[in-house]
Amino acid sequence: MTFSPESLPDWQNPVIRGMKHVGGRVRVALWLIQVVGEDNPFTKAELRAAFPGDAQIDRRLRDLRDWGWVVHTSRDDPSLRQEEQRFVRAGVAVWIPHQTRPEEVGAKGTVNSAERARVMREDDYMCRICGITAGEGYEDGLSTAKLVLSRRDVSRLDGTTETTRVTLCERCARGASPKVDIPGYMSAVSQLSDLERRALGRCMKEGRRQRSEVEELWGLYGTLPASARREILNSLEGSED
Repeated sequence: MTFSPESLPDWQNPVIRGMKHVGGRVRVALWLIQVVGEDNPFTKAELRAAFPGDAQIDRRLRDLRDWGWVVHTSRDDPSLRQEEQRFVRAGVAVWIPHQTRPEEVGAKGTVNSAERARVMREDDYMCRICGITAGEGYEDGLSTAKLVLSRRDVSRLDGTTETTRVTLCERCARGASPKVDIPGYMSAVSQLSDLERRALGRCMKEGRRQRSEVEELWGLYGTLPASARREILNSLEGSED
């Protein structure tokens, strides 16, 4: 959601009609829009310097995730340093009184146990990049795998962008790309011959890799979140009708 910074209350001294007290969550939201700007990084030090009187300002920022605001850390975006975060996208306009929190966002901006189980089940309980399963030892023998859910921004065929999750091991999550481009993927698929497209479709349906000219696209497909995989497969099947 895009807002014009000039049309919003001043983040430093907001006066909002219908709101007796403007809390830290509202002020952080306004600061992100008016000072940081979408798709730009900022540091925890900059955040704390902007709100020196609020000892809980880090928590106020995390609270915004409950309202659909997307802020990535270095775990989500490997290009960020550990002390950096990136303001990706604004969510609900929390400075407008009586707003409703999105139902799909879980408590504290995290995934609840049912959602976590669903994502891992759809991802076959394995890392979608390296294929390792929970508790399985890495080849270097130094540790065993722990699976986590990593956030991904998915650009869909209808032009919208959705933040979803995919199962990765902790090692792969540190280097995973946070963006998935379905239109770009389908554009590459369209360059294949009919025979190659059918071979790729069989790989997707069977859920296993086959040595062929389409291996590169199959490998990329296997790293995607379940919802992105379904959309690509449905689009591919629809184009064959």
